Amino acid sequence: FTNALQDAGFVQSLADYSLFTRYHDNSFTIILIYVDDIVITGNDPKAIQSLKDFLHTRFRIKDLGNLKYFLGIEVARSKKGIFISQRKYALDILDDAGLLGARPYSFPMEQTLRLNPTD
Repeated sequence: FTNALQDAGFVQSLADYSLFTRYHDNSFTIILIYVDDIVITGNDPKAIQSLKDFLHTRFRIKDLGNLKYFLGIEVARSKKGIFISQRKYALDILDDAGLLGARPYSFPMEQTLRLNPTD
């Protein structure tokens, strides 16, 4: 898989070998691989589609559409932006520990905290 991506012009990250990037003109495309899952993103929908077409010619892959859940992180999109949450992951941990029905406990954290890019 690595060779195919490098043949397509992608560069493997030295910090994370599962991360590949390709910059071409004003376009960038990023691929993140985890076991048998692949996340593709970028700023050019045509380049992303071209990459998917390339991968389809080399491998048997299934396009699951927009990212909804990956490595314990839920992803939701709206006109306001992208919302990420680990709610499902936290509920799964509580369920595994047998604490899913436990009563909530108060702790000192602002519940309506909204972070801005400058925070």
